[in-house]
Amino acid sequence: MTISGKTRVVALIGHPVAHSLSPGMHNAAFERMGLDYCYVAFDVPPALLRDAVAGVRALELEGLNVTVPHKEAVMPFLDTIDSEAAFIGAVNTVVKQGAKLVGHNTDGRGFMRSLGEKGIEPAGKKVLVVGAGGAARAISYYLCVEAASLALFDLDRPKAERLAADLKDVRGVEVPVPERLEESLPGADMVINATPLGLHPGEDPLPFSPREGQVVGDLIYVETPLQREAARLGCEVFNGLGMLLWQGVLASALWTGREPPHDVMLRALREGLR
Repeated sequence: MTISGKTRVVALIGHPVAHSLSPGMHNAAFERMGLDYCYVAFDVPPALLRDAVAGVRALELEGLNVTVPHKEAVMPFLDTIDSEAAFIGAVNTVVKQGAKLVGHNTDGRGFMRSLGEKGIEPAGKKVLVVGAGGAARAISYYLCVEAASLALFDLDRPKAERLAADLKDVRGVEVPVPERLEESLPGADMVINATPLGLHPGEDPLPFSPREGQVVGDLIYVETPLQREAARLGCEVFNGLGMLLWQGVLASALWTGREPPHDVMLRALREGLR
């Protein structure tokens, strides 16, 4: 990749960002497509977020990816938020459109694309999502209308109830919130961990105990004890690597107007994980 005075810049902002796999993934795609773009990561402390967004405008960056802890906090500093991101209450992609910065969220669509790639079909399945945070909101936006049924569980029950109420208002679908996980877990065909449990192996408990015959998803993109236990039981298992890939594919298309080579991006992700 050659950087010139004409190179267009896309950036990731978060805190921290040194661990991110996104620069390798996106720069590999830009190079394969022959685009004069580059992707860089900026560690932005929360107190400097407003200044960072002002810098995007001043430097005329083509767009942003936004990661924790800024996905919600960045929204007031943007000019427009699309309807999906507004429902989710978080932005992970910002696109410069003329003088305006427009916020999107590609996580939910990325998740659904990842399921399709694996041949996993929510239609006809009873799905249980464990967790009610930003990731759960993103995937539930689609699962509540694609699956035969969707249930939500979170230890913070009012949080799960708020998500269920929002889904009913926006999508017109009733989503039950069981008081105890055991009420819905045995009857679920697909169970998805949308909590951070598993990021610290040896310290975190399993978010739930999978059952034989279930499809078990984990939005964490590295191997976790939950994934190993589900595989031991013979469950069909998927992790969050596909979601990470496809949300990036969709973000790149928003910035460039072109579908990026997802095989190149996946290879870069796997190399980054190694």
